Amino acid sequence: MPPSNKKSRSSLSLTRTRPKRARKRQMADEFEQPLAPREGLLAHAWIDRDLSWLEFNRRVLCEGLDERTPLLERLKFLAIFTSNLDEFYMKRVGLLRGVAKAKGDDDPVARTGGTRERLGRIRQTILELLTAQAHCYQALLPKLASHGIFLATWEDLTEAQRDEASQFFDRNVSPALTPLGLDPAHPFPFMSSLSTNWGFILRNPDTEEYVPVRVKIPTMLPSWIPLKADAAPGERRFLRLEDLIRHSGEKLFPGMELVDASLFRILRNAEIELGEEEEESLREAVTEALRQRRFGSVVRVDLSPDTHPALRQGLMERFELSEDDVYELPGLLDYTGLFQIAGLDVPELRDSHWSPLPPPRLPDEDTDIFAAIQAGDLLLHHPYDSFDLSVENFISDAAIDPQTVAIKMTVYRVGDDTPFVRSLIRAAEAGKQVACAIELKARFDEARNLLWAQELQEAGAHVTYGVMGLKTHTKVALVVRQEGHDLRCYAHVGTGNYHVKTARLYTDVGLLTCDPVITKDVVNLFHYLTGCSRTPQFEKLLVAPINMRQRFLACIEREIEHHQAGRPARIVAKMNQVEDLAMGRALSAASQAGVPVDLIVRGFCCLAPGVPGWTENVRVRSVIGRFLEHSRIIHFANGQEDPLAGEFFIGSADWMFRNLSRRVEAAAPVEDRAARERLWEILTICLQDRRQAWLMQSDGSYIQAQPAEEGTGPALMGTHVWLMDLTRRRAAILS
Repeated sequence: MPPSNKKSRSSLSLTRTRPKRARKRQMADEFEQPLAPREGLLAHAWIDRDLSWLEFNRRVLCEGLDERTPLLERLKFLAIFTSNLDEFYMKRVGLLRGVAKAKGDDDPVARTGGTRERLGRIRQTILELLTAQAHCYQALLPKLASHGIFLATWEDLTEAQRDEASQFFDRNVSPALTPLGLDPAHPFPFMSSLSTNWGFILRNPDTEEYVPVRVKIPTMLPSWIPLKADAAPGERRFLRLEDLIRHSGEKLFPGMELVDASLFRILRNAEIELGEEEEESLREAVTEALRQRRFGSVVRVDLSPDTHPALRQGLMERFELSEDDVYELPGLLDYTGLFQIAGLDVPELRDSHWSPLPPPRLPDEDTDIFAAIQAGDLLLHHPYDSFDLSVENFISDAAIDPQTVAIKMTVYRVGDDTPFVRSLIRAAEAGKQVACAIELKARFDEARNLLWAQELQEAGAHVTYGVMGLKTHTKVALVVRQEGHDLRCYAHVGTGNYHVKTARLYTDVGLLTCDPVITKDVVNLFHYLTGCSRTPQFEKLLVAPINMRQRFLACIEREIEHHQAGRPARIVAKMNQVEDLAMGRALSAASQAGVPVDLIVRGFCCLAPGVPGWTENVRVRSVIGRFLEHSRIIHFANGQEDPLAGEFFIGSADWMFRNLSRRVEAAAPVEDRAARERLWEILTICLQDRRQAWLMQSDGSYIQAQPAEEGTGPALMGTHVWLMDLTRRRAAILS
């Protein structure tokens, strides 16, 4: 008799060795924000950060649900939703579980509803979203089939297709598999985070003994196996890798009877503890922390609905999980494999192709970029303007320019095989002074940044790891050239990372300038990052945590004064997140005074709009679409009727406590009128958008804006399509 399938404790269990408890870690900077008891703004117009983030991911999921989205792009958004949720769970839920376990409800989070209550609400929301995702996937399968794309199950295959799949398994899958016993005779296998696994239950026909075995799905193999047998012309048929392994299971265990197979997936806590080590030991500390992350506590297990109760119970015991940490998923366990299908070359089922165009005044690679900057500030808007012809060439040209004396950059995320590091190495080897402030604690990029730091040091570059106790998140670069008898400085201040791949997917703005006041501030910023300066002075640059918060708060207070004096007053801010309580209170005060406040916030926003007596003059919208809105643009009317006469800032910081108080960030004023015109155009288009925009309600929920019934423009076409079209038209005029 096989083990009972009743959901009760079974005699068949996984071997269990109590894992070492992780060191207690300090509460993350997100929880260090001083919170008052839940009264005033907190009680009336403040939304839970994590629930607001889940609302953002709901908007991402809705791109997959939206029938206006091209079919393969809908699959892509299902995959992005899962990728987002995985990271959220590993970063935030793992941390919340630790807080709940260590401090119960006697913690700062408890003042906004209690950690355990918060975790319960998070779980219920996630379950709702996962169900919607599964229903969407099932609804997309027949639509894909109508276009000749079949995501088949084993049962759907013909005999010829099963033979083809079986041969593929023998040649390309079986050698990569490592079945590992889960019985007392074998040590418990390590299970990596985000791994999907088959839990097989085998029966020995000679002894009647039942044995559990784990088989990990190899991540280096394609998630979907293409099959050609019996395929009609133009037809594409795929079989899931885990489905192939399941139906080839008997080949893995000759002589044993396969009684049951259950699919499960685990997520581990990604938070790692780092102290304030000196630079010499920081590399070693980060290396050790990365090793620890691999063995972080399991925070979630996903199961297929028919998982054997013995396996379920064994996993829960082994990883010390409760029922709330286990999710039975109605659909796929891991939708990120759909990126493979979404990338199929079927143009009619995907977004129209977009290639960034040369920025104005930088028509090609032969353009003297330094002469172009001398002619006036350059405002760049990616991915509409080419990142390669602007920011990348700014550094690569400086590296080979005989007049260049020094190049300095900050590195947060630059990706693999980055041209920026290659250019810095080339410059250092040519004898130029190269300084690079690399953030070793950029989450999930630590290993890559360690590698780049080592390569730069070996080339003779000066590498530092920023300011003690602060993350270096600012995106700035400086080129110093010998021009005549003097040195002239050129700077790039941006909102996004120096990452050539994400520059094609994220919307960001950047300023190339040789303004002597701004470049002097950038010089002082690098002195602060690489030296021992304690109180650097900045004339134009806003730098966190030194003066940025104070300057922004002063600007908001100034708008209140302008309004009270009868002068034009308005605040328009575009960014990724709004969570800082002091900024929220200032914006609420501005609203109460009658100042119009428009927030364009892609991700979570803790300040609720339209709450009587608190935020009646605040409006919040989110723009979601083919590009990830990442730019940070701040506008203050400053008493001027003409918006272009007001104040504009661009920079690396969101209005979050961590950005304003725990990170080195920089924002630059934009003073060139043509550059201001472009910034105001971006803000106006986002505010007019009724195709990609979502409008936040006073309870923290969002409703999708309804597009205009006729006409053209962003209200009908959406921000991204309109800006692509606008960029093409401008390029046509210039050519």
